[in-house]
Amino acid sequence: MIKYLTIIHFLLTINAALAQVDDDSDLFKIISSNDSLLFNVGFNTCDMAQFELLLSDRFEFIHDKEGVLSKQEFLTSMRNGLCNSPTTYLSRRALISGSTEIYPLYKGKRLYGAIQTGNHRFYETIANGNESYASSARFTHVWTLENEVWKLTKGLSYDHQDTDVANFRSAMFDNDVEIEKWLKELNVPTLGIGVIKDGKLNQVKVFGELQGGVAAPYNTIFNVASLTKPITAIVTLKLVSSGQWDLDEPIHSYWTDPDVAGDLNSKILTTRHVLSHQSGFTNWRGDNPDGKLHFEFIPGTKYQYSGEGYEYLRNALEHKFKKTLDQLASELIMEPLAMTDTRFFWDERIDSTRFAIGYNSQAIPYKTIKRRSANAADDLLTTVEDYGNFLVSVLNGDGMSAKVYDAMVSHQVATKTDKYFGLGFEIYDLGNGEYALSHGGADKGCQTIVFIFPKTGQGLLIFTNVDDGYKVYETLLTHYLGEYGRRIADIETK
Repeated sequence: MIKYLTIIHFLLTINAALAQVDDDSDLFKIISSNDSLLFNVGFNTCDMAQFELLLSDRFEFIHDKEGVLSKQEFLTSMRNGLCNSPTTYLSRRALISGSTEIYPLYKGKRLYGAIQTGNHRFYETIANGNESYASSARFTHVWTLENEVWKLTKGLSYDHQDTDVANFRSAMFDNDVEIEKWLKELNVPTLGIGVIKDGKLNQVKVFGELQGGVAAPYNTIFNVASLTKPITAIVTLKLVSSGQWDLDEPIHSYWTDPDVAGDLNSKILTTRHVLSHQSGFTNWRGDNPDGKLHFEFIPGTKYQYSGEGYEYLRNALEHKFKKTLDQLASELIMEPLAMTDTRFFWDERIDSTRFAIGYNSQAIPYKTIKRRSANAADDLLTTVEDYGNFLVSVLNGDGMSAKVYDAMVSHQVATKTDKYFGLGFEIYDLGNGEYALSHGGADKGCQTIVFIFPKTGQGLLIFTNVDDGYKVYETLLTHYLGEYGRRIADIETK
């Protein structure tokens, strides 16, 4: 047993001496793919052939409560236990989003393996078909290349909890000092949290530091990336509600992008298509080899997230109303809600000393790009308080007719199981008639996400200024939103 304790100690401490790879690296992608094959295909469906294919003949499974098993002992245990139970059995493993870390193993300059760590949950399906939470655990896997094929050589499963591992820090939310320590452990420079209760912004807290070791104030200004889109959407929906704009009128009546002027799809495109991400455009035209805008499919026939669609809509609105988007937003949203720290672009009124500059996952700051004109889809500058008050106004349906509000929260297009796009917001179907409206933002040095619950008047805002800021999401969701937070996390891991 001393041998295995030594192995465990080595694997749990080695990552201090290794460099974690980025989640867009080839190594991260291949190990994550194998993890999905191992669990989503193998474990969750009891596909033993898939399991056996991925396991090295040298595989050992080390469990903090069940001891050490060889490959054959492990497979036999699965066949006779998990996969041979007529009543209660562990039916599904869900990887906790953002918990995966992967470290390369080298011999000289040759890559021979990788260490994967993370947290996961397990769920039981009982005889009546209902699924319930069973336990959570941490895991460490050692993958090695055998004849240029990745095989799982060691699997460690430990820190099993009857309560969710994502909640193990719940007590820290009563202590700001502990939260600050937590952020330093995660290398998150600045975190902003907004809590909405009973249809009101109940709490605003900002933790961490700005550049130069300056403590982040409660009114820290964040770049919130794609959280710009809900602002643009609500501007548009208020214009629809007042009869000045039409959801289903073709946009070409007011503007057509020169790149697609010869495409008949430009005569079909409507505001509904844009706000539900069914425009037919890629995210950005710069992603296309020729750098030009193209319709990838007929508008309204399927989902494809697109910032270009929002920019298309901005041009049409500005041509009709002879006002810039920021002027329209100021009149319809910012001024009525006293959102004095919210801007579409940089100007002399922005207090740069309160701005949370962005960082990569290695704590290296990015150069701040100061946009000088409004983009309908990206780079909004705002505070937790300002954006929280905006979300409260959305909850209340301010300036929107009942018909338009119903359209906003209706399922316009499915994006995955129990997840849809409405108009301007994603919709999570939480079961029993409950649902959440949501949107996220992700750019270099920016990870943000918000949720509001129209039926209960709840809401949560999470702003961070680092590439991998998403790693705080699940803990915050489950702490502040409880079962709703767990359900959202489950939808994301399906």
